[in-house]
Amino acid sequence: MQSADATSSTMAVTSMALPDRMGTSRGFDDYSLYSALSDDELIQLAIERSFTEDRGYMNSIQSSQAGYWQPNSQPNQFTNNRFITRIRDTSAAMPLYDFPRRSSNPANPPPNLPNVHFPDVSHLVSVIENGDVKTLKKIAICNPKSLLVANDDGWISLHEAAYYGQEECLKIILTVHPEMVNRCGTSNQTPLLLSAVCHHVNCVECLLAHGANPNIANKDGETPLFKVCSKPNIKIVDLLLRYGASVHKSCDAGLTPLHEAAGNDNVKICQMLLEAGAEPNATNIYGINSFFMAAQNGGVNVLSFLMVKGVDINWQASDGATPLYEASKNGHKEVVEMLLSKKADANKTTNNGLLPLHVAVQKGHFDIVSMLIPVTSKYRVKRTGISPLHLSAECNRDWILELLIEAGYDVNVQLSDDRSKMYADRRSTALYFAVANNNIEATKILLDAGANPNLDMLNPLLIAVRRGCIDMTVMLVEHGANMNASILTHPCSFPAGILLSMTNLHFLKFLMDNGCDARSCFDCTYGSKPHPPLEISRNRFLQLASNQDETPRKTCVQFCEAISEPTTSRWAGPIIDVLLDYVGHVKLCSRLIEHLDSYPDWAGIKLKAMPPHSLMQLCRLKIRQQVGNQRLRCINKLPLPDRLIEFLNYNKGELLDI
Repeated sequence: MQSADATSSTMAVTSMALPDRMGTSRGFDDYSLYSALSDDELIQLAIERSFTEDRGYMNSIQSSQAGYWQPNSQPNQFTNNRFITRIRDTSAAMPLYDFPRRSSNPANPPPNLPNVHFPDVSHLVSVIENGDVKTLKKIAICNPKSLLVANDDGWISLHEAAYYGQEECLKIILTVHPEMVNRCGTSNQTPLLLSAVCHHVNCVECLLAHGANPNIANKDGETPLFKVCSKPNIKIVDLLLRYGASVHKSCDAGLTPLHEAAGNDNVKICQMLLEAGAEPNATNIYGINSFFMAAQNGGVNVLSFLMVKGVDINWQASDGATPLYEASKNGHKEVVEMLLSKKADANKTTNNGLLPLHVAVQKGHFDIVSMLIPVTSKYRVKRTGISPLHLSAECNRDWILELLIEAGYDVNVQLSDDRSKMYADRRSTALYFAVANNNIEATKILLDAGANPNLDMLNPLLIAVRRGCIDMTVMLVEHGANMNASILTHPCSFPAGILLSMTNLHFLKFLMDNGCDARSCFDCTYGSKPHPPLEISRNRFLQLASNQDETPRKTCVQFCEAISEPTTSRWAGPIIDVLLDYVGHVKLCSRLIEHLDSYPDWAGIKLKAMPPHSLMQLCRLKIRQQVGNQRLRCINKLPLPDRLIEFLNYNKGELLDI
């Protein structure tokens, strides 16, 4: 009887001392009345009151909220037995609600409890982050609903405790709100997922023991097990597997936990997953399996482990890439060496026709290229339509270029038509790639190895001339580049090299010295007759190093038309003067005469074109013609006096005293 009276008295004190939900006191203002109760008893008392609030208050809260949330799971076996019946009896009648992010009146805490206030989100996060268990217990006793206030990410206090690894805080919150164990944030992150990602082993174990579901995924389909395999933690993996985490559940990209473990070269976790029933050949949306993932990331240990499990080492992904291809691309030398030792096929092509050797060359992995050359079929390389030489020249891999040449790859092999069409200028040789990159060293390597500079639709010499690279031009000329090459898409009646060097007299003279045809510049269909107005802008002819997708011209442009362009006409006199040194009997057309007449200082140039012509000049032209363009550089070897050789090479304008 005394015990019943004491209980009745305690309940009366409780009901009078705790504030009601309108924020007013019921009479007592001395918090010490609860000093006889332990913290756990006070929390349990708060739980009782949170489920026995008067219905009018709940209805007022319900009408003030924009939305509701329902608990993700029913109270579990770890909930205090003393309150299971009460929770079950009231949960259906009184749903829990998502409360405002800040207390309705945080500035006015209950006057009866001077050491406790209604915290806002930031204060509560600070309490949890610092592991202030004492303060959190007071908050849980006086305002248990404040633990359900969500931040902008939808995290409540349980998420924060899981994120910061505060196990004691987790226990307090789960004691008050056990139904929140699977509460998801806006990104569908559960407290368990946050603890797993942050490697808080004790928190993971606590949450699982309180009924956390290990198979709830975030918005990207990533489960706690998936996340912890991507940042390997064996203890947490073991916990999750013991509590029923699925090894088959994949993320939105189709990746499984085994993919992640293999990608991190963690043999132990891979073994745990396989023992739990993981499928070693499961693929993601790109057809990549765990073995492929390990090769892609350089996981030598996992590769060795998975080979024992019978995985196909030549597995091809959706794009046709193999583990060997991926290892070669990413520069994993040890993986390539191991795969080749296990007879991995180096001649499987991707969907775009490339072999592992191609991608190793492209990425500049010298050691891997050295390993792949002996096991790669040159016949299969030829069928791909592109040689490793093309890629080494395109990517400026000079040291690999030499290695491939030493291995016997043909320096004059051309791209297939399909691959050549992928380039606007229709390039086809490795030499063209080197010249286009202005790579003098690679150009020299290829030319010395016997590269023919005249195989491309657009002669590499014209690229060098257009860019004004004298060293490159000299090398190409010395190795027999066609001085009179033309541009098929923009035909003209004279060599394209002259067109491209009109503003550089030094280049122009070099071309003339080496056999460029100057006479064609003076062949004009109109002669001394009036010329029609110009229709073509010379600027259209200067696009050779860039896009060549214009509609080809049907008519040839003559020299007199090209030199009449505004950007070139001011050089007309000196250009004609240089050209006249390399021709005999020619007649200037009316347009060229107009140019020479436009400037008084050019009058002597016009006289230079008129007969009679110097016999010495005519003899020099005849001798050079007999020698031929391809042997002009050999004139120095003729058994002739030095002064005569200099004259033939245009090092002297006149030959005197001979």
